[in-house]
Amino acid sequence: MDKKYFKTLYILFKKELMGYFNSPIAYIFIGVFLVVGNWLFFKNFFLIEQASLRAYFDLLPWIFLFISPAITMRLWAEEKKSGTIEFLLTLPVTDWQVVLAKFLGSLAFMFIALVLTVTLPISVALLGNIDLGPVIGGYLGALFLGGAYLALGLFISSITKNQIIAFILGLVACFIAFIIGADFVLIGAPQFMVPVLKFLGLGSHFYNIAKGVIDSKDIIYYLSFIFIFLWLNVRIIESRGWK
Repeated sequence: MDKKYFKTLYILFKKELMGYFNSPIAYIFIGVFLVVGNWLFFKNFFLIEQASLRAYFDLLPWIFLFISPAITMRLWAEEKKSGTIEFLLTLPVTDWQVVLAKFLGSLAFMFIALVLTVTLPISVALLGNIDLGPVIGGYLGALFLGGAYLALGLFISSITKNQIIAFILGLVACFIAFIIGADFVLIGAPQFMVPVLKFLGLGSHFYNIAKGVIDSKDIIYYLSFIFIFLWLNVRIIESRGWK
């Protein structure tokens, strides 16, 4: 890969990221994300009387569950419905560049939304002694979990022309991927499947990182999950013969 490859990738990435902010939808997403998250957290914060963000990071995966498919539902579905995908893929760019640009653009948008929640740990720190380890782990875990949701949602968007269908399928797929390793699922699973399901679940890896324990196996799992669905996305693009 040469400098030209990354320069083209950056141009596509910038186009995708700016595409969010060229419409009021991005600001609505961020506004809803901040208002809902802050309200749900502070609703019980003063009752618990603990300077901790654990309750917020317990909520975050469920908020992301709805936000992520909403972010990705249009990325391919709209391109196909409007017919702009044929023009896009006839440009001197590779399939990987286009897929990576869409993924990184959506991830950057989610990262910006997360950065805007920095007022939460600051507020909690002013009210008591906060443990920074779980806070840093929680944000890092949220970024990896969000990336996994977005990669899966982007893949779902590539197999349909309808944004609503892409949102619903993305929501269901992310929900299954998250809860597959949850305790209430493992209780009813065959004993020999428990370690496998626990490893496959997005949630179990998120909560490990959110505790402040940064384990390489959790990082590798998320990077592998993201790569697999981006690779599948590229295969879908190639199999449609759009180029």
